[in-house]
Amino acid sequence: MTCWICASYGSKYRIETTSPFNPVIKETTMKIGIIGAGNIGATLARKFSAAGHQVLLANSRGPQSIQSLATEAGAVAATVTDAVKDVDVVVISIPQKAVPHLPKALFAGLPENVVIIDTGNYYPAVRDETITAIEGGIPESQWVSQQIGRPVVKAFNSIMAQSLATKGQPAGTKGRIALPVSGDDAQAKKIVIGLVDEAGFDAIDAGTLAESWRHQPGAPAYCTDLDADELRLALTKADKARSPQLRDLTLQKMAGLAPGYTGEDLLKINRSLHE
Repeated sequence: MTCWICASYGSKYRIETTSPFNPVIKETTMKIGIIGAGNIGATLARKFSAAGHQVLLANSRGPQSIQSLATEAGAVAATVTDAVKDVDVVVISIPQKAVPHLPKALFAGLPENVVIIDTGNYYPAVRDETITAIEGGIPESQWVSQQIGRPVVKAFNSIMAQSLATKGQPAGTKGRIALPVSGDDAQAKKIVIGLVDEAGFDAIDAGTLAESWRHQPGAPAYCTDLDADELRLALTKADKARSPQLRDLTLQKMAGLAPGYTGEDLLKINRSLHE
């Protein structure tokens, strides 16, 4: 089937859909560059590699520092610069404070149809330096987009690494966890929605990048492992002014946990803030 989406993104993409009004774009052999080899970046490398994609994994210390990790994940260790060459998708999975320190003009030569996913979250005073623009209310991924000079799609930010690694289920499974996807390019979001599905999760279109604050830290949709209906409701209940306060309260509660706490302990904390 030929459609305007395929024409925009190339013939190698295929459409999988049960409705002509909600196509999911998939491509079995995409080349995906992941910048950041932490818990989320490494888990996505495993997921995408298992789904049949060619994955490049990079970090700030160079490929030799992650060779074993990349091999275990089914990826190829690469430099940050090589991770964005001739790729279909780039995933930025690094702390917010590191975004401005990416190589200058890293994305300047990328074709416009390369999809860039931002998985990051802002944690001031704990991991990140204070970012005035975000403190002033700009959504975190809008700030990232400004820093790199390219549109981004916000996804995979609202699930803990343990849940991402272990809770994926086949499409159609009752209670399947859903993840929000925000961005301004409808075609790019369709591709990301396909990747979310391949990772084992339902994907909910959460609107534009300006609305992506609805799944930032402290929001009801953030790291609460909700199914699709629950997630849609949680997105409507987000309070932009209150979310940073709840984010900080989460950190305070985490500090009170006994050593050896688990992802399920964190999940209970996140959910308790919105009961």
